[in-house]
Amino acid sequence: MIIPLDLILLFFLVLIAIAAISVRDLLAAIILLGAYSFVIATVYVEMHSVDVGFTEAAVGAGAITAFMIAALARTKREASD
Repeated sequence: MIIPLDLILLFFLVLIAIAAISVRDLLAAIILLGAYSFVIATVYVEMHSVDVGFTEAAVGAGAITAFMIAALARTKREASD
């Protein structure tokens, strides 16, 4: 384990998580959650768990993000007063 790299990845994870729950735009939140999943995949690879990291990148950062964007595109938006 490389300690400075671990600390940088942890910093980015916390920063992305706070941004994802703070942003009001749903598309931006979905993209931030995809970025969070990609950083988690990098953490898994850095911990020498390449199979879990690859699965997280394919499913978490890839497929789930695409499904959430597709679901958002099919959602009607109504103006609130």
